[in-house]
Amino acid sequence: MVRQTVTPEPNGKIRCDACPVLCYIKDGRTGACDRYANDGGDLVRVDPFTVLQHQQQQGDVAVVEFHKSGSDEPAWDGSWLPSTKPFVTAIGAGTTYPDYKPAPFIVSQTVDDVDMVTVVTEGIFSYCGVKVKIDTDRHLGPEQSLVRVQGEAIGHVTTGEYGSQMLSLGGVNHLTGGSKKEGRITCEALLTLCNRGAVEMTVDEGVTVVVQAGEAPIVDGVKEEVMRVGCGSATIGMFARQWAPYVDEVVVVDDHITGVLSEHQAGRMLGMEPSGIRIKGRRSTPGRYFQVAEPGSGWGGTDIDNPLSLIDGFKPNTAEPGLRLLMISTTGEQYAYFELDDNLQPQSVDLPGALRPSVDRIAENCEPSLCTVLFMGGAGGSLRAGVTENPVRLTQSVQKRLTNITCGGAPVYRWPGGGITVMANVLDMPKHAFGYVPTPALVAPIEFTLRYSDFEALGGYTDAVVPLDVVKSEFSRSVTNETDIPWALNADLYQWSKTNL
Repeated sequence: MVRQTVTPEPNGKIRCDACPVLCYIKDGRTGACDRYANDGGDLVRVDPFTVLQHQQQQGDVAVVEFHKSGSDEPAWDGSWLPSTKPFVTAIGAGTTYPDYKPAPFIVSQTVDDVDMVTVVTEGIFSYCGVKVKIDTDRHLGPEQSLVRVQGEAIGHVTTGEYGSQMLSLGGVNHLTGGSKKEGRITCEALLTLCNRGAVEMTVDEGVTVVVQAGEAPIVDGVKEEVMRVGCGSATIGMFARQWAPYVDEVVVVDDHITGVLSEHQAGRMLGMEPSGIRIKGRRSTPGRYFQVAEPGSGWGGTDIDNPLSLIDGFKPNTAEPGLRLLMISTTGEQYAYFELDDNLQPQSVDLPGALRPSVDRIAENCEPSLCTVLFMGGAGGSLRAGVTENPVRLTQSVQKRLTNITCGGAPVYRWPGGGITVMANVLDMPKHAFGYVPTPALVAPIEFTLRYSDFEALGGYTDAVVPLDVVKSEFSRSVTNETDIPWALNADLYQWSKTNL
């Protein structure tokens, strides 16, 4: 437990300087963030450091290294997954915000005969949010529509991607630019999502959806099962060969691109004759139709329950009685089989057994529907001053890849351009890695790892460096690396070209 002796006030309270709120805390109580407490006059961090223990693996099989003759390495003790290369995360490290002094801990260790430094701090992020990917064909709401929690706007629907609906939540305008209630609820929603909890949200002119990282979305009370195999045109391309011997026409219903087999290039290459079908909507290239219906929760992400509503008849000089027609959605969850009568009207018929394998194969090729939550934050401002007295040098070192950034030990994607803007999958991070302060803002772990020599070159606080063994023995708790993410601490990452800062 991290402990700091503080001179108490006359009323017995102590003042916490971990963030700008500057709480006065009674003995035995925590501050507003629930992260710091008064323990007999000492300011203590409720959760200690989290130290990840790396599991050596080769492929999917754990590697157990036996003791080599003449080696100083200890013999294998029989444990199934020996842990090596501990990595001190910033989870539980505390913060020195505003960082007019060194980061809470600057930890040194030797890795592959290279002296390394990891600067850890729990950054206070007002400039942060989450990007949410929801695997579903269901229409969640119009693009740019507000997303609300408890009636307060916390973000918006952004551009849809292939088989997924995307949300952009949080950001400084919702955290601090609106009402006090909007900021508080936005912060609570972000904290819950980043800590892998479920949040129910509503979309203006759209649905109610429950989002939880790593779990299937629940749209208007219905749990999604699979995401689509592809758009209607792609589905035609994948399964045309399996359909051609048994049908005269296939229509794959999709909100974005509805596919028609006989017109599609795949159908032509297989020698299929035109069926004479007329499809409502805007024809794009042959066999591809846009805007066949409105978006919704029906077939293929449209608002229809009856697939025949997409058909505007058949050309009498082309279509013939007995024409065999399969209509199916992009997930295979909905399908129907028809044959034309003497009046060229489609009549429902039981699905022939020969078509059953292809229908089942569409569902087989659909991946499970999941929610993905990516934390995104700007690691700028005074946070960099906790690393060096000249903050721009940290930015330059990160941009030159001399400094590696992680969040709770997880790798991040750093956006190009100015500043240090990073994005991390919360499922790659240890559980409960995030906290908050009631400013409101998220508290997220961030680590900067680099060679000791590079740390000196950028003007780092070398006087504040603490050996790993001291940190492990006095302040930390160990957590096994739960994921297959690339290991955060690797001297090989820093073998790129050396550039003077």
